Amino acid sequence: MDKIAIIGATGFVGKAITAEALSRGFEVTAIVRDISKLEPAANLHAVACDVMDPDKLTSILRGFRTVISAYNPGWKNPEIYDDTLAGYRSIILAAEEARVARLLIVGGAGSLYVGAGQMLMETGAIPDDILPGVQALARVYIEMLPKVQDIDWVFFSPAGKFVEGGRTGNYRLGRDNLILNVKGDSEISVEDYAKAMVDEADSPEHHRERFTIGYRDQDPTHPRVTGNPGPVLHGI
Repeated sequence: MDKIAIIGATGFVGKAITAEALSRGFEVTAIVRDISKLEPAANLHAVACDVMDPDKLTSILRGFRTVISAYNPGWKNPEIYDDTLAGYRSIILAAEEARVARLLIVGGAGSLYVGAGQMLMETGAIPDDILPGVQALARVYIEMLPKVQDIDWVFFSPAGKFVEGGRTGNYRLGRDNLILNVKGDSEISVEDYAKAMVDEADSPEHHRERFTIGYRDQDPTHPRVTGNPGPVLHGI
């Protein structure tokens, strides 16, 4: 049975990834701040750890080839910008020290491109109250990850609208551009996102790069956002 560690397994995205991994036979170690929020399950091992403690996190990650991070300090956290950056510095350091081979990160849509040289977070489509968290995740991808030398990292950006909606398997993967449908909307369910993330953990297709996801009726030639891509929620 394959082993995998999931950081932030009780959050909106982490919970879905954990459920998907367990349903496919992975032995999951869930690394969370409060293990009481985890429902017991076969092949699920709960470990309490604050990601801001890199020494403890390193000791937990030793022996894992693949780690998925769904870390988010909370969208209502007034320090979300600084805490996101500090948390990922700690996670990357711990993964390096533990000699983790692959680090898969729940990224954001904010750094996806919607036109020539313009990122989604620069369009005004993202609400002001979550923009600091979006900007921090973009810095993780743009500034932190390219400096990582010894880990095969992946930054997996969701679509612009990220909600519960069921597991369909009917989606398309892309690279650096926000995936839109013919109406100019960008959307993915957290269940389908989780499926694609566990697919990547199980059969790696991306290496030291970002990829993204959206539903199948996308027009890949769409040059730009032609309207509001929808509310930007949960981990964008």
